[in-house]
Amino acid sequence: MNKVVLMGRLTRDPEVRYSQGENALAIARYTLAVDRRFRRDGEQSADFINCVVFGKSAEFTERYFRQGTKVAVSGRIQTGSYTNRDGVKVYTTEVVVEEQEFAESKNASNAQSYQASPAPAPSADAGDGFMNIPDGIDEELPFN
Repeated sequence: MNKVVLMGRLTRDPEVRYSQGENALAIARYTLAVDRRFRRDGEQSADFINCVVFGKSAEFTERYFRQGTKVAVSGRIQTGSYTNRDGVKVYTTEVVVEEQEFAESKNASNAQSYQASPAPAPSADAGDGFMNIPDGIDEELPFN
């Protein structure tokens, strides 16, 4: 079985390209910084995992994911190799993402970049901020 589940933050905006041909396919690539639970002195506290996403999920990635976005992904690990221009064989490891979702609300991620403005003061006719429930509606409520 080849299954991986990760949660981390994008290190930069995703890079999206489209395949050639009549039915162009979106291909998105991004790197996740995944915190380590335990760290030893002098070692990095995160792993940087390359991810690749295809099709509609890649289009979603292009539209909504940005640097710093916290996401949870699941997929499979894929290894490969190629020979670079200098004739050196380079080995690759990446996660082929099958599912991805936001791991925190937009407000939580925005709070890291700036402090939220205070809520406006309630107006005089707002009362205590609660809606008034009409008399006699108790029978219609599913709870008491």
